[in-house]
Amino acid sequence: FTSKKELVQMIRHYIHYYNTRRVQRNLGVLTPMEKHELYRAA
Repeated sequence: FTSKKELVQMIRHYIHYYNTRRVQRNLGVLTPMEKHELYRAA
């Protein structure tokens, strides 16, 4: 990374990806956000 700003931006991008796009087997093949929405709807 060439700057702290670039590093922070990349970390934020990965956190967004992890929570909204990355499917996780331990969550029943859902993303964390999908699992959260199911929990809220219950």
